[in-house]
Amino acid sequence: MAHRTLWEEGRHPGALVVSGVAASLGVAVLLQLAVGDRLGWFFDLVLVAACVGAALLVRPRDFFAIGVLPPLALGVTVLVVSATDRGAVAQAGDGMVQAFVSGLAHHAVALAVAYALTLGVLGLRQVALRNRGRLRRPHHEAAGPQDPATGAPEHRSPEATVS
Repeated sequence: MAHRTLWEEGRHPGALVVSGVAASLGVAVLLQLAVGDRLGWFFDLVLVAACVGAALLVRPRDFFAIGVLPPLALGVTVLVVSATDRGAVAQAGDGMVQAFVSGLAHHAVALAVAYALTLGVLGLRQVALRNRGRLRRPHHEAAGPQDPATGAPEHRSPEATVS
């Protein structure tokens, strides 16, 4: 029995995975605010880990939902925190819109890292799914077209190539 590779393992529905990310970010916010008065590096690490984990856990037909998850997850989290405790993401006296924009700006690096890693993992999973679990095709498949009679690689002369 062939075992699935890490890239083929994710089989969970997108809605379930998104719910798990939302729950993990909610817990991270509560823990961060229980210890300090602002969202900081701990929240950023949880955002990155949750998004990468989601990319590994989701089933292939729900890749799109996870591909757009990092900015939406950060945006919704910052919006909720801005509405409840503006001082956690901005200056306490800032308005709602300013607190939201400040919160996004303060976590922009984490968002960029989460987005890049999430899309990278989804891309690698897509390649692995096309290549039966491998990230690269075997050498004999990558060599190009083969002559059906002999199995040898076809060699075309430069003159035969149409531009």
